Amino acid sequence: MIEEAQARIDYEEAGAGPTIVFVPGSCSTGAAWRPVTAACRGRFRCVTTSLLGYGGTTERRTASDTSISHQADAVESVIRRAGGRVHLVGHSAGGMVALMVALRNRAPLASLVILEAPAVELLRERGEHEHYRAFRRMTDAYFASFNSGNEEAIAAMVDFYGGEGTFASWPPRVRAYAVETTPVNILDWAGAYGFPLSAALLAAISIPVLVIRGGASHEAMQSANALVSASIKGADLATICGAAHFMIATHPKEVTTLIAQHVHRAEAT
Repeated sequence: MIEEAQARIDYEEAGAGPTIVFVPGSCSTGAAWRPVTAACRGRFRCVTTSLLGYGGTTERRTASDTSISHQADAVESVIRRAGGRVHLVGHSAGGMVALMVALRNRAPLASLVILEAPAVELLRERGEHEHYRAFRRMTDAYFASFNSGNEEAIAAMVDFYGGEGTFASWPPRVRAYAVETTPVNILDWAGAYGFPLSAALLAAISIPVLVIRGGASHEAMQSANALVSASIKGADLATICGAAHFMIATHPKEVTTLIAQHVHRAEAT
């Protein structure tokens, strides 16, 4: 745990070798990365954390200030604690935060890996209006359902990401945590929609970048991540066949192999 003035940030590390900082997505904690860090088999120094409002990480945002910059502040604290240049890996909302960290260039990064970041504003900026509207229709309906009293409104968001029936297939404790943290997830979406991500901004990233998407993910998510990759000079785009958004749990070996290969290439250069 990192203790800051009136704030705490989850911090856990294990293994030895090049340092990889893993940032999870919404409705989860650093524990979400355990299938991947286990598959690393001690080849890397794996650092995990949690986004604001999840696990032991203190929420810093308010309904009137949902800026993703607060998330970036916390991740940069994790990187400082880890020490030296790190390979930053972000999944989902964590991927959006990782992009912000790379763009701010305040933390020493050796490379970047993005797994299915919901880069909604990039879709709109690049004219992918139908895919942008797919995200908007989902979140508008989800927020309205929650505000009308549906405690499990977040199921619609989870199923958009993972396919119909994904939420129902989760263990009860995982579903319960998603329901409990729904208000935090809504802040995450406000931050994503408020992040004016553009191809011009992404073009400023000069470190090695790998973007990973699932071959079974929603078309809007696949398109958003293809745009992220295309906007960063030299970035690689990998698609894991048969995987959907929650690939770090369903396809950890494939995810780990791609990350390991990317880190080794970045270390060699």
